[in-house]
Amino acid sequence: MIISSNLAAQSAANDLTRTSAALSKSLAKLSSGSRIVNAFDDAAGVAISMRFDSKLERAHAAKDNVSNAQSFTNTQDGYLKRVAKTLNRMSELAMLSLDGTKSDADRSLYNNEFTQLKSYINDIATKEFNGVSLFSTANVESVIDSEGTTFVMNGINLSSTSTTYNSVTQLSTSIATTSAATTALSSIRTAITQLASDRAQVGSYQSRLNMAGDYLAATIESFTAASSAIKDVNVATESTEFSRQNILNQSTTAMLAQANQLPQSVLRLLPS
Repeated sequence: MIISSNLAAQSAANDLTRTSAALSKSLAKLSSGSRIVNAFDDAAGVAISMRFDSKLERAHAAKDNVSNAQSFTNTQDGYLKRVAKTLNRMSELAMLSLDGTKSDADRSLYNNEFTQLKSYINDIATKEFNGVSLFSTANVESVIDSEGTTFVMNGINLSSTSTTYNSVTQLSTSIATTSAATTALSSIRTAITQLASDRAQVGSYQSRLNMAGDYLAATIESFTAASSAIKDVNVATESTEFSRQNILNQSTTAMLAQANQLPQSVLRLLPS
């Protein structure tokens, strides 16, 4: 029995250091909900989870892009529906103007409404979505996935530079006479055919964007689950480990206290 070196106390102190560290680590995992608190917990897991997290952030941003593009095409189609209704009414007015039982004075009355409808289409042609023209020759591009894939939507041109629509909406187009109404009706029929093609084109973009949105939703779900499997702590398992380390920590503390008292028994061997 010696006094200068208390090996039992040193051993107990080392054990207490280890159990305290393990207890703190377990507590940090439970409080953060993460299995990886420090990089040294799982270096490979940290690298993989960072790549997954980056992909998730990009996917969320791309989903916002797709949502905005969907809103853009929905707005386009909403206006094009109104243009279709307007062209249908204009064709009806042109047919009424071709009635041989009506005078030019009657046709002039029809032409008043026809002129207002032309102005309405011209007004729609100037509409914008967040500062971006809805109906021009310019293409609209959007990135629709986490890898930067670009989706291009060709412009739908309703402006005066569109020969098809301009032949209907230009100032000289009229139904005030029989011959003018005949010419106008031909132009309107051509414009309706073009409008059908334009709406079909917008519809194809909407379908593609819907698929892109579904893909991104599946990507976010899959990579969230994969990242969770790497990073998230198993609460049941870690709670068990915390309880174990807590018991060890308490028992080691008690044993250290006992070991520190051992040298006092040497006093009993010394003469009084």
